[in-house]
Amino acid sequence: MDDFIFAEEIEVEDSTAIPLERWKLLIVDDEEEIHTVTKLALRGFEFQGREIEFISAYSGEQAKKIVDERTDIAVILLDVVMETDDAGLIVARYVREQANNQLVRIVLRTGQPGQAPEREVILAYDINDYKSKTELTSQRLFTTIVSALRSFRDLSAIESNRQGLERVISASCDLFSSHNMHQFIDGLLTQLGAVFSRGDNGFQLNSLVAELHGPNKQDHNLTVVAAQGDFAGSVGEMVHDVLPPALNRIYLKTQSNNQLQFGEGYIFYYGRDPQQYSTLVFISGIHDDISENDRHLIEIFSRNVQIAYDNIILDQDIEDTQEEIVYRLGSALETRSKETGNHLKRVAHFSALLAELYGLGQQEVRTLKLAAPLHDVGKIGIPDDVLNYPGKLDDEQWKIMQTHAQIGYDLLHDSRRLILQVGAIISLNHHERWDGSGYPNKLAGENIHLYGRIVSLVDVFDALYNRRCYKPAFDLDFCLNFIKENRGIAFEPKLVDLFLDNLEQFMIIMNKYPH
Repeated sequence: MDDFIFAEEIEVEDSTAIPLERWKLLIVDDEEEIHTVTKLALRGFEFQGREIEFISAYSGEQAKKIVDERTDIAVILLDVVMETDDAGLIVARYVREQANNQLVRIVLRTGQPGQAPEREVILAYDINDYKSKTELTSQRLFTTIVSALRSFRDLSAIESNRQGLERVISASCDLFSSHNMHQFIDGLLTQLGAVFSRGDNGFQLNSLVAELHGPNKQDHNLTVVAAQGDFAGSVGEMVHDVLPPALNRIYLKTQSNNQLQFGEGYIFYYGRDPQQYSTLVFISGIHDDISENDRHLIEIFSRNVQIAYDNIILDQDIEDTQEEIVYRLGSALETRSKETGNHLKRVAHFSALLAELYGLGQQEVRTLKLAAPLHDVGKIGIPDDVLNYPGKLDDEQWKIMQTHAQIGYDLLHDSRRLILQVGAIISLNHHERWDGSGYPNKLAGENIHLYGRIVSLVDVFDALYNRRCYKPAFDLDFCLNFIKENRGIAFEPKLVDLFLDNLEQFMIIMNKYPH
């Protein structure tokens, strides 16, 4: 991806500057006077334009509750002797070990140094400074707090960067696990929120993804394919109709530069593959105060997005090629047997739907859909006079026809390609029957591979509902009665129930790919 450039700024109304968040200072001491004196000594204190917010605790137990509730405390001024002689030490250990807060700076101060010798305490407890109350003059307290805040600031920055990088790595891994464009786009929107949110509760980006398929240079035709936030409901619309006029100017500039651009609270990303896709990603509602480190993290993530996107395009191209080869091979066989290629498409989509309803994972559904058209590939070895016999086959002809299941398996099973391996399984199993009376191996029940059980049901339904050389098309009631009557005989009962309960979805596919 090319270098970043800064987009022209969009005019916005003037607003009053919001004061920076104050540093949180927790005073833990059982003497009220110590709280008062500390606040007086630090009155008017300011570090990097941020004032102090004082929080008071008068016992170790109260301090632990506050630490549990407040994760944004920068510094703790901690007395040692309170309700017990070591109450402060117990709090110090609690902060690090139970509350697991490694960022807050702990300054131990005591009026009784003999109760907690400095050398022993520094070595035994994870504290950051040790002061006697008598030595903490106003100036020394000021110096101590500034030093502690600097440490807290730097450690917080390091932790923020670590978390940001962790989010980028996690988001990138999720994107690289995508295997199709829609899954990638859905994942992209989700992961963009994770990268930019900084852990904010209820945070949601306003974002959209637009695409243009094919080698078309008219990128103004980009269509929204996914959207959230303020853009929700814009899927299917042209991107230039969705973006405000000011952002459309940036959109056009982004296309010409083929770059990622930053603006106030928004980011554009544009990528184009000359042969296949153009894609635009627009994100708004991000934090305005993007640091140099944030920009670097966004750059890393964006480059990973481009790599993942290119991989998806390549993967999809391979999948499309595989699918086309399978359909062309199957169509050649269907033509030979005087059936239409739409039978293959219907069986493929039927199988995918039934597999999904059965609970198979997305990857298995995808593979089954690609392999299902190979179910009758073994018919390549069946003579024409048997394959296209216009009537009921005699015993000898039927024995020859039955061999197509084994022929298909023998043809495909030794391939190293998953789709062909699954095709071999389907070919061998799709004429087995649930009660064990099928062929070629008279398998029964769950001994029949699930892929074969699925294709068996949808193949029979399609064969009944559509005309074949040896039979007319039967009406829907006849087909459904046949399926019901063979529940637990030819077909797995669960598959029959899923098919009948979702018949409307199967008929949509049937009507989409007519005979």
